[in-house]
Amino acid sequence: MNPLISIIIPTYNRAHLISETLDSIIAQTYTAWECIIVDDGSTDNTVVILNEYLKKDSRFQYHHRPETKLKGPSACRNYGLEKAKGEFINWFDSDDLYFPNALSTWIKQFGKETDVVVAKLVKIDFKSGNEISENSIFSNNIIEDFFIGKIAFYVCGPLWRKSFLNQQVELFDENIRNLDDWDFNLRMLYQNPNIVYINLPLIQYRFHEHSLTKEISKLNFEELMSKINAFEKHLELIRNNKKANIFVLKTFYKNRCKFILRLALVQNNNKKVYFFKKLLITQLKLFDFRGIMMTVFGYVFFRLFNKGYVFFK
Repeated sequence: MNPLISIIIPTYNRAHLISETLDSIIAQTYTAWECIIVDDGSTDNTVVILNEYLKKDSRFQYHHRPETKLKGPSACRNYGLEKAKGEFINWFDSDDLYFPNALSTWIKQFGKETDVVVAKLVKIDFKSGNEISENSIFSNNIIEDFFIGKIAFYVCGPLWRKSFLNQQVELFDENIRNLDDWDFNLRMLYQNPNIVYINLPLIQYRFHEHSLTKEISKLNFEELMSKINAFEKHLELIRNNKKANIFVLKTFYKNRCKFILRLALVQNNNKKVYFFKKLLITQLKLFDFRGIMMTVFGYVFFRLFNKGYVFFK
């Protein structure tokens, strides 16, 4: 008898997208699955779309995030796991697509000691349908490379053994929205799971105008704060667990702060003073006194003359 795979999908106002996602699940060559959809409070006609799928296939479940849980995809995923009966778990998004052999390819790679099987995905432009790139998943320095983005699993790339997840103190951090999957995967990697890799994409990861990744360039302060908090959380965790070179990671974070400040200055964002202070604090922690001088001079110069990008390279 084939083991059950639980697919857990948080959704919010995705009525115009989720049908394609669910159709890609129905199309799986591996049929021992359940799909647990957790609604984060949709105000569109998501419920109408989902009711049609519930009638069509009993393997779908539709739940609403309890009011006692924080709003956001992390709480929905955690709640979905509470409902899951599968031996294996795949976190999925309501706008992405499986290739038809995804589940069968994953399950074949599990050995008795395997905790997780990680597959690649192909990034697709939603409007054109054109392939953008494939993600990298292989590394000899996994914690450092994952932190700085040389490799990425995304939320949907791994298929987890549920018993491994059940051993963890915390799964998704419900206070983090942007980088929620990055935070989750890093914390799982700290636990030294037994990983098997699949060197081919099993998922189409679609980028569109509503993707959270677009919010950074828009300087969405809520999403940026989530990103900053996630970075600082893991700098502290790694400082304690010594899983990677903390200086390399702090330097990477400093450069991200510099990039955000430059963007804020160019857009004359009302949070530019906050980002200026955040960069100075980060440089101070690295004893980067030359960098502090450049930042202060560049910030004043830019505010006076509306130019001076060179100081934030």
